[in-house]
Amino acid sequence: MSKQKRADKLRLLGRGKSKLPQNPDQKILETFPNRNARRDYWITLECMEFTVLCPVTGQPDFGTIVIRYVPDKLCIETKSLKFYLSSFRACHDFGEDVINRIADDLISVLNPRRLTVVAQYSPRGGIKLNIAVEHPAA
Repeated sequence: MSKQKRADKLRLLGRGKSKLPQNPDQKILETFPNRNARRDYWITLECMEFTVLCPVTGQPDFGTIVIRYVPDKLCIETKSLKFYLSSFRACHDFGEDVINRIADDLISVLNPRRLTVVAQYSPRGGIKLNIAVEHPAA
């Protein structure tokens, strides 16, 4: 498959679309073939402007999400990941649930050899919350 044909299948990258989705859905996540599947290597992605709303107070929780994975057949397209992560801004959910949902969605879409998703939330009430999910479980 030519590079152009692979790029034609992507819905967000290179398109003028800038409206962010209002609800997280794994269908937002797009992939492309891993051309180096013969070896293990780590891909690290950091989202330093992650926001989700507390389901009790409605106050925003700000943090950094770090995603590290060893791809198998597929890699995540980063603009689609940006749209997916940004869609949590309107969600009311606990940080622990959000990180597990992100991990589950990425596992479902990518079927990676290894995956770690870490959330480092900004302190609120004097407590800093860090959460890590690993796949496969250690």
